[in-house]
Amino acid sequence: MIHVKVIIHGEPDVQPITKIFQYDSDSENVFFSSIELVKQRLSKNLRINLNEAILVYCAYVISELRDEKSVESIKENTRKILSQDKVMIGVPESIRKLNFDVTLDNNPTVTITLDEPIPTSDYILIPNTRKQA
Repeated sequence: MIHVKVIIHGEPDVQPITKIFQYDSDSENVFFSSIELVKQRLSKNLRINLNEAILVYCAYVISELRDEKSVESIKENTRKILSQDKVMIGVPESIRKLNFDVTLDNNPTVTITLDEPIPTSDYILIPNTRKQA
């Protein structure tokens, strides 16, 4: 059984989004088949969208928890999963923070917060103040 509630925090002026992934033991294959499709896209050097990126992080967290990895270890390794060149424009800014509440196989719920899983650079748009001749 998989039950994951993800709260996605993006830019400060945008309301958080909540997604819930819930599969019983008979339908878990649907979840893992979806992950395989996303992995195929990544292997072809295609950029993935926001929903696919969230699915990748969700699958990673589930896999690591099932392998009994610590929350700190999971948090530490998430920055290695996706980079800006693997996702569509705007995805890194849309997932500045991910809060996972994960319940697997009737075990206690585990809460994991990923801060800026896809590193972004701070940038400032500066107006062009040069005079044109």
